[in-house]
Amino acid sequence: MSGHSKWANIKHRKAAQDAKRGNLFQKLVRAIIIAAKDGGGDPAMNMRLKTAIERAKAVSVPNDNITRAIKRGTGELGDISYDELTYEAYGPSGIAVLVNVMTDNRNRTTPEIRALLARNGGQMGESGSVAWMFDRKGVIEVKGEGLDEDALMTLGLDSGMSDMEPSEEGFTLYCEPSDLDTLQKALEDNKYVVDNAEVSMIAKTPVEVSDPEAARKVLRLVDALEEHDDVQNVYSNFEIPDEVAAKIEED
Repeated sequence: MSGHSKWANIKHRKAAQDAKRGNLFQKLVRAIIIAAKDGGGDPAMNMRLKTAIERAKAVSVPNDNITRAIKRGTGELGDISYDELTYEAYGPSGIAVLVNVMTDNRNRTTPEIRALLARNGGQMGESGSVAWMFDRKGVIEVKGEGLDEDALMTLGLDSGMSDMEPSEEGFTLYCEPSDLDTLQKALEDNKYVVDNAEVSMIAKTPVEVSDPEAARKVLRLVDALEEHDDVQNVYSNFEIPDEVAAKIEED
């Protein structure tokens, strides 16, 4: 099994930043709309919707907002016009960046993302220019103290898991996207606490950014992209060593 991943730390940092910005509600509501549009409005039959609802409830999105989002997604409140787009780009130090957005106006969003990249040392790439550097994987965070690693691994391997590694609060399990629902259900049926489950883009070969100033530029770009209202996720292949991250935090 692979060594400790930066995925959880990056996702936790992103969640904390989004909550501070105040645009998290909007992003979570859009995720519910798209999930309901793609897989129907019953969370028992739509694992993506179930996960989106759980995320929204975890940060106290009102139930009325959740219900309204589901109805918008299923067409009960009129047709929904959000599109899911992924922009491929390069950032400082040559890092690869994928920017996943949900937008009701791509003619507005595309130039805005292009401008954010240009202002922060990045540039838009052609379709296919960096996507090949990532694997599309199902990622599940299992939370808990004193978990039996062997038992969890056995259950995971029997349920479609391809890899597992320790995280700060438990374990991170990886699988093919098509196996995500099956693996999540098996974990929940066996009383494991699933803290997060989603399809994510995992870098095949991380690029280490060891210079503190270069690392700051990379983080500024990621932060700027994540602040955009239409951006749902930012994926990149950079990895900042712990000692460099500690120096940045001190400064």
